[in-house]
Amino acid sequence: MSSYRPYQHIERRKSRQIHVGKVPVGGDAPVSVQTMTNTLTTDAEATIAQIRRAELAGVDIVRVSCPDEESTKALAEIVREVNVPIVADIHFHYKRAIEAAQAGAACLRINPGNIGSAERVREVVKAAKDHNCSIRIGVNAGSLEKHLLEKYGEPNPEALVESALEHAKILEDHDFHEFKISVKASDVFMAVAAYQQLADVCDHPLHIGITEAGSKRAGTVKSSIGLGNLLWAGVGDTMRVSLSAEPEEEVLVGWDILKSLGLRHRGVKIISCPSCARQGFNVIETVQTLEDRLAHIKTPMTLSIIGCVVNGPGEALMTDIGVTGGGSGRHMVYSAGKQDHTMPAGDMIEHIVDLVEKKVAVLEKADANNTPAEEMAREATMSTTD
Repeated sequence: MSSYRPYQHIERRKSRQIHVGKVPVGGDAPVSVQTMTNTLTTDAEATIAQIRRAELAGVDIVRVSCPDEESTKALAEIVREVNVPIVADIHFHYKRAIEAAQAGAACLRINPGNIGSAERVREVVKAAKDHNCSIRIGVNAGSLEKHLLEKYGEPNPEALVESALEHAKILEDHDFHEFKISVKASDVFMAVAAYQQLADVCDHPLHIGITEAGSKRAGTVKSSIGLGNLLWAGVGDTMRVSLSAEPEEEVLVGWDILKSLGLRHRGVKIISCPSCARQGFNVIETVQTLEDRLAHIKTPMTLSIIGCVVNGPGEALMTDIGVTGGGSGRHMVYSAGKQDHTMPAGDMIEHIVDLVEKKVAVLEKADANNTPAEEMAREATMSTTD
């Protein structure tokens, strides 16, 4: 991760790199964002539509459940119609894994030890090799093997790690190494401890997540604590935020976590105050509206929306565009940390959207021409509103 200040630097754990379709996972690849569909896979049209919404939100990888043969048949159409690699979620039925690989899945989510006999495992590994599929070993505290529950008495980090390494050995014994591992639990402490222990004893890429985290609000908080803890410590190569919400919501929260840690950058990052009696405009309403109006932008940039002059100028120093509430119905606009012009309150939203879109155009042109953005910005200075 590139950072401007030493205290922002995160030293990521060194892991081997695999591929999920076109997406690299592990090594020096960015932490990828995943989600999972909740439509019936047999309803290909609805599943495709849901994946496309997740794509607009910025998803890198999407998982689709394949519980029966009808689902793996639909998978071929789904894979063909979307732009992101698809992971087929398989439990117990080895034939579903083979069918999913044949249907074009980029990755199979299985636990080799639950597939059945050694011959069945060989068949699944052969299908993965033949169709260029990677595999995710998905260990979950809610479905640990009986012998581990008897050994440890209850699900715990040690049991999760032991299960993961047992499954990994099965694949390695079949000379298959294109796999990643997850050791999920709904308990934040257990999940974080398991991932930390696993990170210390292997170099496999890790898929991190807090499983069954809960509703949109509670699950976001829970996932942010757990995943934020791991990512800050450099652990995690790909991630899913598990919410009882639509898949695109999971994607948006995942991106917000990564952006907060400076691990990835996408779209407009809004820095805003909680608002108080000093505010010169309705901050909460303004920020909500701007989030919707600017959701289509993918180019990374920062925007500060501060209600008054107490913190406004200071926050504006650190953002591409800043707005600080003023008196007499006019607010101050900052460009690259410096006062640029004032604007009337009446057309505030339209004015900010216009400024952001113009700034994005400058940044995109600078990137395309390999020209420093500061130089391009000087050539396209913002028009001043008196």
